[in-house]
Amino acid sequence: MNDKRVGFAGLGLMGAPMAANIARAGWDVSAWNRSDAAFHSLPAVQRVPDPASLRDEPVIIFMLPDLPVIEDAAAGLLESWADRPPQPGTAVVVMSSVSPAGVKAFGEKVRQASHGNAVVVDAPVSGGTVGARQGTLAIMVGASGPDFDRLQPLLATMGTTVRRMGPLGSGSLAKACNQLIVGTTTAALAEAAEVAERAGMDVQALYEVLAGGLAASRVLEVVGPRLAAKDYAPTGPAKFMHKDLGFVLDTAGEVGSATPMAAAAIDLYAELKRQGLGDLDLAVVRQAIANLPAGATGSGN
Repeated sequence: MNDKRVGFAGLGLMGAPMAANIARAGWDVSAWNRSDAAFHSLPAVQRVPDPASLRDEPVIIFMLPDLPVIEDAAAGLLESWADRPPQPGTAVVVMSSVSPAGVKAFGEKVRQASHGNAVVVDAPVSGGTVGARQGTLAIMVGASGPDFDRLQPLLATMGTTVRRMGPLGSGSLAKACNQLIVGTTTAALAEAAEVAERAGMDVQALYEVLAGGLAASRVLEVVGPRLAAKDYAPTGPAKFMHKDLGFVLDTAGEVGSATPMAAAAIDLYAELKRQGLGDLDLAVVRQAIANLPAGATGSGN
């Protein structure tokens, strides 16, 4: 991309360091956020009063909690484009974890509102707040080949693994599959920790042994210390895992695939939310399991 200007909507735990990395790489970043506090640590980012003010940016990134929130934030932007279309080739990049079907529908709304001049690309990320700060995120992209090629330099400022997974919606499906693995692995590690500790074993020692064998994983490396320490300070709310697992089940229903692991996991994370733990870190699934009576499965809707 020759025009190194980008708009950014959503400067939360993930969005703020992502925007900072873009600016650090030499891009001019204009951003909108509901609260002012995020801008205090982002002196290189120019604040705008609303998302519609980003209408003339060649790329607009949304990093907000869910697609309905994105659509609400983008309403004024689309109204502005309906009155005066943006430049051809404008890209709206959805980097949140959203529904694969939903983001395709949003793409059609953007196409119509922009008179065909803007395209939606879904590019959800994995790597958590550490990856966001370090610029080492894995970014899963749903886009046409040409759109991916022109956006790749921008995405590379935020991640070290940037892959095109297919057309619009494919990035979100890849992220849902990622969450299936992360959510079930975290739950299994939490369950193992509870069984081991109640039997008198040191959980940290258990995890160190597991890390040297076939059970080793990036999830164990990153989430394991928080599980062992019962540190549930949020790096990302656990309740979003329940949402993401729902996307797995939705897509599986469309393609006729069995999902025994996803079905069990979504029940457990629904139980976590019922216990009022949804705003804490994903590792809090250990506490959710600990709160269950002996023999319980955590199933329910």
